[in-house]
Amino acid sequence: MSKPLDYIYPNPPEGLDPTALDLDRIPQHVAIIMDGNGRWAKARGKNRLSGHKAGIEAVRESIRMASDLGIRYLTIYSFSSENWKRPREEVVGLMDLFAKTMLAEVAELHKEHVRVKTIGDISVLPPKTRAAFEEAWETTKDNDGMTLQVAVNYGGRKEIMDAIGRYATSVHTSLKAGEVPVELNEETFAQFLDTAGAPDPELLIRTSGEMRVSNFLLWQIAYSEFVVTDVLWPDFDRYEFLRALLEYQGRDRRFGGVK
Repeated sequence: MSKPLDYIYPNPPEGLDPTALDLDRIPQHVAIIMDGNGRWAKARGKNRLSGHKAGIEAVRESIRMASDLGIRYLTIYSFSSENWKRPREEVVGLMDLFAKTMLAEVAELHKEHVRVKTIGDISVLPPKTRAAFEEAWETTKDNDGMTLQVAVNYGGRKEIMDAIGRYATSVHTSLKAGEVPVELNEETFAQFLDTAGAPDPELLIRTSGEMRVSNFLLWQIAYSEFVVTDVLWPDFDRYEFLRALLEYQGRDRRFGGVK
């Protein structure tokens, strides 16, 4: 259930009209590549970790906006499987930040009926970080509001390879039990992905102006609309979210057909 637009956007900047947003055409699923924390920090003479800390408020803002607007799924790209290549100090700081933030935010998310889950392999995360994500899931798994999918130690290619392995295992199990294996098609294959049960994102937002998908949701974004903004992630607020949604609603989605 969405909230009134004047509640969500009380003081819009000049030239931006929240009433232009059609609440009947809000995407069910929005995915965000949160990029630009490092450049934001560098421009201010700070270390990269300070940029990641500054980006936490943008995460909070996006979760609030998505929930208030009635978006059913929000997927945020927090840490890719390639991000382990970053300097050790930054990685250690990020893992600690994930743990502290998740533990600090889970009560409020639970209060708002948000369901928190991870996609990606969290088994190799530091114990404190993994425990924080697991606690968030256990606390919120029965909630019926928006689902927040946090992509951590996630890679789209690995997700597809893992899904193939899960499907092969299911076939082996079925044959061993004398049962007919699940027929493989696009719909059934999707049920072996980390995002099983969630619709594909209608909208993918990327901040910082970079024009690439960075190994994110490679199967799921086949027909997603892309909105790329030059705004760095720590500066991404509710009004930038609104601009992305308005651009999405201005698109003619044809799914390979002709209208």
